[in-house]
Formats: sequence, C-alpha cells, structure tokens
Amino acid sequence: MVRCGYFLSCEEFGPRELVRQAKMAEQAGFEALWISDHYHPWNDAQGNSPFVWSVIGALSEATSLPVTTAVTCPTVRIHPAIIAQAAATAAVQHEGRFVLGVGSGEALNEHIFGDAWPPAGIRLEMLEEAVAVIRALHSGEEITHHGRHYTVENARVYTVPDRPVPIYVSGFGPKAAGLAGRIGDGFVCTSPDADLVRMFREAGGAGKPTQGGFKVCHAPTAEEGLATAHQLWPNAMLPGELAQVLPTPRHFEQASELVGKDLMSGTLPCGPDPQSYLDTLRGYLDAGFDEVYVNQIGPDQERFFRFWEREIRPAIPQLAHV
Repeated sequence: MVRCGYFLSCEEFGPRELVRQAKMAEQAGFEALWISDHYHPWNDAQGNSPFVWSVIGALSEATSLPVTTAVTCPTVRIHPAIIAQAAATAAVQHEGRFVLGVGSGEALNEHIFGDAWPPAGIRLEMLEEAVAVIRALHSGEEITHHGRHYTVENARVYTVPDRPVPIYVSGFGPKAAGLAGRIGDGFVCTSPDADLVRMFREAGGAGKPTQGGFKVCHAPTAEEGLATAHQLWPNAMLPGELAQVLPTPRHFEQASELVGKDLMSGTLPCGPDPQSYLDTLRGYLDAGFDEVYVNQIGPDQERFFRFWEREIRPAIPQLAHV
C-alpha cells in the first residue's frame, strides 16, 4: 500500500505554523513529511521562506514522522560540505528518520550571490559532484576533495548518524531521472509520470523508493478551492524551464499573469469531493510511486486535515485493489 505523507510548504508558512501543521498531519494519519527548501517564495502572495534547517530541527521534537527535504539544492547557494553537516545533524535529531532530497535547483533561490546560473547539463554535473562530496563527509572521516566544481580541504563532520543519510534525487526530465537512478538512494518527482519512474529504475534505481507529490485545495466548494489555488500558485502552470531560470518572485508574478483561472481548472483536486483526491492518488500509484505527499494550499489547514482523516484516509487501502 502507498505511504501517504504531508508536504510542508515553506513558501506559504512561517516556521511555527509549519511545526503546527506537522503535528496535525501526524494526528490525521499521515505517515511522513516533505518540506520544501527555498530562499524565496515563488510570488509575494505566498509570502514566506524560513530557513529550512531550523524548522527541521524543531520538527524532530514535535513529531515522530520521517522527514524528507523536497528538495535541497546543494550546489550554489550552500556548499555541499555545509549541506553534509546540516543533513547529518538532522538525521541524528530525527534518529535516522531523515532523508536528504536533492535537486539541481532554480535561479529563484540560487542566484542570490550573483553567481552565473549554469545551463541544465552543468547543473546536473554539479549535483553529481555535490552528492559525492556529501557522501564522503558522511563517512565521518577527514576529507580533502579537489573537483571540477568544489574544493574541500581537511573537512570532517563529527556528528554523524549511525547509518549514512539516504540521498534521494529529484528528476523532471530524462537526464535528471537517469542521474537519480545512477547516484540516488531514491527518486523524487512532482508529476505522476510513469516514464520518468521507468527511466529511474532502468538507470539503476530498481528496488529503490520513489516519492511523488501534488497540491490540493480543499474548500467548501470547488470554485472557492480553485480561486485560492489560482491566487497563491499560478506559477505551477508555467511551462518548460521557466521555473528553473526566472530569477525573482516579481518575474514569476509577471509570467503568471498569463495563467488564467480556467487554465488551472481540473489540474489539481479542489473543493469537497473526495473522489478527485483519490483519483489523483491513484494516478501516482499507477505511475509506480511508493510514497505520495499532499500539500493543502492556503490557510484552511484544519478543515483539510479533518477531511483527510474522515474522507480520504479510510479509502486509501482500496486504491491498491482497484
């Protein structure tokens, strides 16, 4: 049976609210947590972006649920040697229930020091080297590394967990899915794309966990849910590589002016009908995902968790037999 988790959105909520949501998610029967890692939100309407590692530490005292970053970019904004230390500490805090999800990042978060934003192929190359650096440091040994993109000299992470931190790699295209299969301990994606799951498995990911995630907007009516989703997340409909290359929330707001509410209709579950939520979950199961993470858009979190506990969670076991 699929494991269902809750996706904590650092773009919409501050640190204390994220911890509160994690507690509610556990009480509602969610089995794990995703948490996003951004420097900026996608637009000003979302309005938040706390430092994720502080929140992850707080989560270790607030909940017993496993936590995965979805996802951290360990290549430009933060050096992989620092991410190695942060992830090792998080794994100790969570007593081994922490997964470092990594990806090649977006200019929105990574350009803030004025570094050139590399093309996709170079970003994937940087990601592969960064993962190798992180894994080496998680050995607890002193490491010196002189690579194409990163230098590490006489570095040792002293606080390490008993077992290496699992590193899952995100992929939204064939090259990234292939890299995830080759270097990752698991796969992360936000699309129910069976082809990407197949590419991941064929590239070396056979038998490794696959995590997928999607957004919803539970509300009294479908129209209210769609209106909230369109107000806060029109950027989700931007095509191609825009999400990777636009540099500021202002640019995302400008591009999102082209996204009418009608374009979002039918693209995510909205409103009170349980079937649309179950159908979306089923799509991820059919695509081959083992774990699925759900994010409720907007402030009405309590209503969503009640809805999930009463209407969705009891029906999930039947999905595997449909």
